[in-house]
Amino acid sequence: MILAGSALPRALYRADQTRELDRLATEEHGIPGIVLMERAGRAAFGLLNVLWPQAGEIGVVCGNGNNGGDGLVLARLAREARRRVRVLRPEPERALRGEAAVAERRLREAGGTVAALEPAGLDGCEVLVDGVLGTGLTRPVTGAAARAVTALNASDAPVLALDIPSGLHADSGAALGRAVRADATVAFVALKRGLLTGDGPEYGGRLFHTGLGVPGEASETLGPAVGRLELADLEHLLPPRPRHAHKGHFGHVLIVGGERGFTGAVCMAAEAAARCGAGLVSVAARTGHGPYRPETMVHPVERAEELSPLLERASVLAVGPGLGRADWGRALLERALDSGLPAVVDADALNLLAERPQRSERWILTPHPGEAARLLGASTAAVQADRFAAAAELQARYGGVAVLKGAGTLIADTKGTALCPAGNPGMASGGMGDVLTGTIAGLQAQGLDPQAAARLGVCLHAAAGDAAANTGGERGLLARDLMPWLHRLSNPPSAG
Repeated sequence: MILAGSALPRALYRADQTRELDRLATEEHGIPGIVLMERAGRAAFGLLNVLWPQAGEIGVVCGNGNNGGDGLVLARLAREARRRVRVLRPEPERALRGEAAVAERRLREAGGTVAALEPAGLDGCEVLVDGVLGTGLTRPVTGAAARAVTALNASDAPVLALDIPSGLHADSGAALGRAVRADATVAFVALKRGLLTGDGPEYGGRLFHTGLGVPGEASETLGPAVGRLELADLEHLLPPRPRHAHKGHFGHVLIVGGERGFTGAVCMAAEAAARCGAGLVSVAARTGHGPYRPETMVHPVERAEELSPLLERASVLAVGPGLGRADWGRALLERALDSGLPAVVDADALNLLAERPQRSERWILTPHPGEAARLLGASTAAVQADRFAAAAELQARYGGVAVLKGAGTLIADTKGTALCPAGNPGMASGGMGDVLTGTIAGLQAQGLDPQAAARLGVCLHAAAGDAAANTGGERGLLARDLMPWLHRLSNPPSAG
């Protein structure tokens, strides 16, 4: 069975865990490696027929390992189905081993041939199969493999990647020098976590998965997996409200920020907190002027001590939107954090925290990669090269919950790491982070613990962005376009 979309597995694994699953399947459950390879090739060929049923000649580019063996099985099945197929190897002079050698022999016995991949070798193919490199890649792609990746990317034909696009790091999601830009990827046995974050969404295309018949209990012996989040799985955190409810039941969010010239940030955070259900929302800003919702209580604050009465009434803080890094912002941040209230910390509050690091178990940090780099004393490139390691280090160093924003947002806490695959490039615009800050704070004000508020908030925010983009398109998507969708999605049918 091939799964896609929301039906994809919730558990995401590293490459070494996938290899262990392969070993367990063979040694503990009696499934020979060649049987797994045959199943992989058959599943991939079936998917190719579904996605591109009218395609003429199929070009299959096979490397020297088991990934190439999967491609050889697909090529044989295509030939047996009377499809025109061209099998090409970047290094045909290298003899294959193990199951891949068996797959090549079976192809030849069926009348198939294998040729060297030449510069124009893919001309005329109407669909391509990437079986060059598998999940074991850990260094930049060079040599014959690099030439194969270049040839696949140079073609106008759509590409189906087997297990993972060649050149993509299965664990981190980083493209190692160069990688195949696939239109679709079918992952075998386990869904690799690198497909869903970093460069993964750019190179993997549409994702599919098949377990190849490996028993589910095989994964029980593995180490912890990254959890893939779906909004539908978290909707139980938004139960129906009691009929006797009043605003005091749903918390009071205080947004702290809004230096002169940056009031828009606190306005968006405040509206998001209200749209996802906070009972009351207040803003402490440098000025009372701005495009505030009339439902928001606005308090001009010039000195940090003026925060004290506002902090006494708040249940959750959102600190940082439009805060600035001048003395005013520093003083307000220090006073806010000294209160001991649960807090969502974002934007300039994170930049100030990077200058004077401290630790708390009561906050949720929401950095983008640049802010994460400053918090870790690293470069943005280093953060993006291994987002999982960066998220885990943020949580270990600063405590609480760390939300590393970006393609495949990561949420790290003491229980592990979760990944939200939703969201779209249209959300790469000003104010989106402020909306996320308000969303998480608004959920926490309603009684959710930091872990649940962060996970649900990230998923709500991403789903709202996708809904808004599906309505009007990605280009020109504005942060405030998410507001009506936050309202709708915060009220799932089960809560109606």
